[in-house]
Amino acid sequence: MTEAYIVDSIRTAGGRRDGALRDWHPADLGGEILNALVDRTGIDPAAVDDVIVGCVTQAGQQAFAFGRNCVLASNLPQSVPAVTIDRQCGSSQQSIQFAAQAVMSGTQDVVIAMGVESMTRVPMFSNVTLHRKAGLGGPFSDRIGARYGTTEFSQFKGAEMIARKHGLDRETLDRFALESHRRAQTATEAGAFAEEILPLAVGDGLHDRDEGIRADASLDGISAVRTLEDGGMITAANASQICDGAAGVMIVSEAALKRHGLTPRARIVNLTVTAGDPVIMLEEPIPATARALDRAGMKIDDIDLYEVNEAFAPVPLAWLKETGADPARLNVNGGAIALGHPLGASGARLMTTLLSGLRQTGGRYGLQTMCEGGGIANVTIVEAV
Repeated sequence: MTEAYIVDSIRTAGGRRDGALRDWHPADLGGEILNALVDRTGIDPAAVDDVIVGCVTQAGQQAFAFGRNCVLASNLPQSVPAVTIDRQCGSSQQSIQFAAQAVMSGTQDVVIAMGVESMTRVPMFSNVTLHRKAGLGGPFSDRIGARYGTTEFSQFKGAEMIARKHGLDRETLDRFALESHRRAQTATEAGAFAEEILPLAVGDGLHDRDEGIRADASLDGISAVRTLEDGGMITAANASQICDGAAGVMIVSEAALKRHGLTPRARIVNLTVTAGDPVIMLEEPIPATARALDRAGMKIDDIDLYEVNEAFAPVPLAWLKETGADPARLNVNGGAIALGHPLGASGARLMTTLLSGLRQTGGRYGLQTMCEGGGIANVTIVEAV
């Protein structure tokens, strides 16, 4: 089987809702990521076999073959095809896995996996509410309702369920959120994100710093934020931030490395995706990680850095508890609570940050996972080379 290698990855800095990236059309955000990957690697853009774009809310400016529109908004020739996929929050992590599978199968040699989400221009759930307003109902049929006793599958409720199941209290969640901001701020000040961020023109300047990081965050301030439901523990402060952004990864075969004179940054070690309970929903990274490690013949201590998406604080905390992972290796430069969670772009963003972290720390193996709507989880293990 052909090996798959990552030769480069890049992301935009996260933009708050109605923030720095509000004037950027999402297709143009995607186009800039494509341009940057081609420019940085020096590859002939016509050599790109395919572009796989993760995007969750495929409506409005993110509709109508959105992935193809990203290519059309770039400097790539129109001969480069593209496709748009939705695996909820794991959409661009799945883009990476599909790209790697294409390379490993020998059917393609150069594939760009990326994700884009403008949560300012295309609000979360807008693709669902449009249908409901038109009287066409929601995405969950009566048959699904009969099977699970509900047609209201809520990530917020799932996060509350995880916190209670794993014995997590509000203070623990809030302390984790504070640490996310502290780590992200420290990383920013140290220039840890410099190599992974693509500066974008905004107004009279450049957007090159994640807007969601709160340098003045305090436990008192986070603890004062009201819970999303009475008697709950989840708040806007210990959950991921709404965010605009894009990120991309170029994945190639060994033949392409030689043909185009490319230098690999990492080798794909394992690609795993699993599914479980769609009601608690966000717990699936735990069994998915166990399966990925087993298939790779590895143990959690073999992994030098972990990126576990901070959709809600209970998700990585429960993952830490159940896997026995070292908290010091988790989201070392902060996570989505501070950096933001641009839905379909987050998978590629996490991989980009993971690769930077491995380079900066001299680590060998990295593991990335995230919870996804419907009770799905992806796990990707890479080896720095």
